[in-house]
Amino acid sequence: MTGDDGLSRDYASAGFGRSLDWGASPAVIVIDMVRAYFQPGAELYMGTRDCLDSAARVIDAARTGGVPVLFTRVAYGPDGVDGGLFYRKVGALRHFAAGAPDAALGEIMPEVAPRPDELVLVKQYASAFFGTSLSSTLAAARIDTLVICGVSTSGCVRATAVDAISHGYVPIVVRQAVGDRDPRPHEANLFDLQAKYAEVRDEAEVVERLKGPPR
Repeated sequence: MTGDDGLSRDYASAGFGRSLDWGASPAVIVIDMVRAYFQPGAELYMGTRDCLDSAARVIDAARTGGVPVLFTRVAYGPDGVDGGLFYRKVGALRHFAAGAPDAALGEIMPEVAPRPDELVLVKQYASAFFGTSLSSTLAAARIDTLVICGVSTSGCVRATAVDAISHGYVPIVVRQAVGDRDPRPHEANLFDLQAKYAEVRDEAEVVERLKGPPR
């Protein structure tokens, strides 16, 4: 049986799934929403664009409310020299290597394209925190809450949410604005994130919160 929050009663009775409140100063991060995941025929194509449309609405709400928006994309040096074992483990990452014939697959989708004054972090691993300036950038801006959109739920979204709470930021994962190529890992990871690492919130609630006055 599950409770009102979707967690099993066994999880709840073990102390999982307690609520984290939004902080006073949120930012939105858009994880790897690049052509590789949304272009039919691409090796990494997810088969759906629902999360892309949802993320676009979250971004619009953040901009309306004066909330900072950051983006990530993946890029490697020639032959993935800076990708280490992760690059060797996931063969499709070769599409993001310098000189790849289909380099356009690494471009952020136009529906969620960053503005000139918005930061795009380049990463080589799953988490947006690992090997990047994200944590110091958020700390300098006095950010305390990280609203997470992007792909994939079971990979880079999960890794970023886990690192966010580890670095002291409240992770808010927007349910409709994250996606995966298989509903089973998607739902399983949303369950696990809500239980242990993050708040999984619906788009409508997040949009309403972000549209408010700047915090």
